[in-house]
Amino acid sequence: MTIEINNESGIPVDEGVLLRLTEHNLAELHVSADAEVAIVLVDEGAMEALHVQWMDEPGPTDVLSFPMDELRPGTEDQPTPPGLLGDIVLCPQVAETQAVAAKHSTIEELILLTTHGLLHLLGFDHAEPEDEREMFGLQKELIMSFHVAERRRSRS
Repeated sequence: MTIEINNESGIPVDEGVLLRLTEHNLAELHVSADAEVAIVLVDEGAMEALHVQWMDEPGPTDVLSFPMDELRPGTEDQPTPPGLLGDIVLCPQVAETQAVAAKHSTIEELILLTTHGLLHLLGFDHAEPEDEREMFGLQKELIMSFHVAERRRSRS
């Protein structure tokens, strides 16, 4: 599994957490060990430019996903084939503002946003209420199981 993380934001971020999170989520979703994904952290100006260019919406946003090979989650018996999942672009400055409002840490917000972005790469959407329930339910399960794995990891 190739997970590339590039922090261009100027904000220190625990990239190890994002790497372990992405590895965990891909394993939970039965994505091939030969899949590739990139996570790029950018500042507000770069995120605003991407937001305007790709979504035609003003201002910076928290996360954008750019799927490549249109891969979908696999199953234990039939994992997702190898391929290029795409890019997740995060803005730590926006995440920090949202974290304060949500009363949790910035890394918690980045965990949520990274998981959210990964699910978009795998074809999930939240435009319709039923799709939103499915995506946000899976997002919550993945984050909870990651925290369990992290607690186990810290004890060993």
